[in-house]
Amino acid sequence: MTDLSAPAWGDELPSGADIVVVGAGIVGTAIAARLAATGADVCLLERAGPAAGSSSSGEGNLLLSDKLPGPELDLAMRSLSLWHELGDEAGARIELERKGGLVAAWDAAQLSALHALADRQEAAGVAVRRLEGVDLADVEPQLSRHVAGAVFYEADSQVQPVHAVAHQLERAVANGCRTVRGAEALRWRSGVEGAAVLETTCGSLRVGTAVVNAAGPWAGELAARLGSDLPVVPRRGHVLVTEPVVSVTAHKVYEADYVGSIHDAGDGWQCSSVVESTASGTMLLGSSREFVAWSAAPAPAIVAAIAERAIALFPGLAGVRLLRTYIGFRPATPDRLPAIGWDAEIPHLLHATGHEGAGIGLSLATAEAVQCLFERRTPPVGLEAFDPARFSEAPEPTKTAPT
Repeated sequence: MTDLSAPAWGDELPSGADIVVVGAGIVGTAIAARLAATGADVCLLERAGPAAGSSSSGEGNLLLSDKLPGPELDLAMRSLSLWHELGDEAGARIELERKGGLVAAWDAAQLSALHALADRQEAAGVAVRRLEGVDLADVEPQLSRHVAGAVFYEADSQVQPVHAVAHQLERAVANGCRTVRGAEALRWRSGVEGAAVLETTCGSLRVGTAVVNAAGPWAGELAARLGSDLPVVPRRGHVLVTEPVVSVTAHKVYEADYVGSIHDAGDGWQCSSVVESTASGTMLLGSSREFVAWSAAPAPAIVAAIAERAIALFPGLAGVRLLRTYIGFRPATPDRLPAIGWDAEIPHLLHATGHEGAGIGLSLATAEAVQCLFERRTPPVGLEAFDPARFSEAPEPTKTAPT
């Protein structure tokens, strides 16, 4: 597998490329791998290193359970099928686990709302199983007996995102993609005969068809540098890692209000318990969401809240020691939906960002959609809801590739 830390990663900046992908996280590498496999002339730029941002600070979730019925659920279902294909190809190297997810409700009101959501998801094609009492205890023996009921989503899965990025990078390079680490995109300038030229910290790069903005939580800043106004901002989250323990849960388990915390529009921080195991035996405890720009210092109150809520779900965690806490930044848009498509104003600029905490899961369908846009084909999942033009004063329909 590609060594993400190898100093030899990448080439010198080429003089030009047809498609330049900015950002070597899970979305950018998925796009680069997919486009390179078609024979496209692709250059992947990364200022820090592969998986250096959001992709290395998440839990690797591939979820249907937290998606509201509609375009995002449709995109998630398509992406999950692509993840299964990739898992079959990559084998154990990306640690894809089809573990299933359990969403727990604390009282009758939460359970009623959870069942209503599950009904709508089931109508959209998601396999769900409603659990209470003995049935719930059989599935999750260590779950608190104060939980009123739950819904089990058998399709929910998990992947090791850093390994997945490495695999995608390896596929891209094998198909001719050129990679440049340490190159930060700065601005556009006009070249000979009006050609688009991307200025970087490593020099100038002539762009044939487009720059793909896959810069994650930095995507709004990159868009501004290139003359656009894309409202993508970082949304911070905490994850706690425990010492290795004897199995507490074989599934991903989270509280029913987790979905609400994703879509909350408030300025304060939100916390909803998420508990899951890893292949190494440690437990990952989340999650929190807040808008605090790029503050990387853990907040003790949030760490305490995550731990307390995890113990409430699984009382057996009370004696388990924490190894560390890490911070991640998710690329958030005002409506919490991704921005996938051509910029409303800037020619040669295509956005693939704004997935918030769902970037791992949605990355493969996003890459497929980007390929379809370049090839002027209709993607399997409609992109109208994700069109970046929705953030402009005069939205335009999703465009195809510039000629």
